[in-house]
Amino acid sequence: MMRKTLLAAALSVTAFAAQADYQCSVTPKDDVILNPQTVQVKGENGNLVITPDGNVMFNGKQYQLSAAQREQAKDYQTELRSALPWIDEGARSRVDKSRAALDKIITEQVGASSSMHNRLTKLDAQLKEQMNRIIEHRSDGLTFHYKGIDQVRADGQNLVNQAMGGLLQDSINEMGAKAVIKGGGNPLQGILGSMGGLQTAVQNEWKNQEADFQQFGKDVCGRVVSLEESRKALVGSLK
Repeated sequence: MMRKTLLAAALSVTAFAAQADYQCSVTPKDDVILNPQTVQVKGENGNLVITPDGNVMFNGKQYQLSAAQREQAKDYQTELRSALPWIDEGARSRVDKSRAALDKIITEQVGASSSMHNRLTKLDAQLKEQMNRIIEHRSDGLTFHYKGIDQVRADGQNLVNQAMGGLLQDSINEMGAKAVIKGGGNPLQGILGSMGGLQTAVQNEWKNQEADFQQFGKDVCGRVVSLEESRKALVGSLK
């Protein structure tokens, strides 16, 4: 269950799927570059540049727009400026929440001085680095890199697998040392009992967070579908 909680946090960095088994009907195929001057959407669907006042350039051609098209362009770029930071913040906040919850459980079950805390701190930093490979923070705005999604999903899983190995080893070592110091009875039984308590606590926390991760994935998918429909409508009107 700790693996599930960590993995859900890791998969949040993919931005467009908070759950591995949740499939959105739209797969992003364009980078999105936000800065104060323009919104740019470029990739497999062409190169679209929109200014805040609704001027549009598509594949290098400047278009003369009707009033309706200009409003359409303004609405689309406004939607992008809202959606991308919202997705980024949502993913980051869920990683933070999972890390804080696991830290609390480790403190309660193993102790505040447990080296498991250090492993979670390292994992947290690694996951934040992965996030920046998909939604990059720049001095003038954000850039979404669509090709990073699949690679970061795989790398996130690998990071969690590595962290799990270290956490498991730490828990055995630290709980074993406590059992020996405590003495009395069977030390192995003490270790198993302590690990059982840790597993139960993490399992309960996963139940608390699972619905939120799933809903986040669905909400993100809804935004992505809406954005793609807006892009298609705008580009279609240009043609």
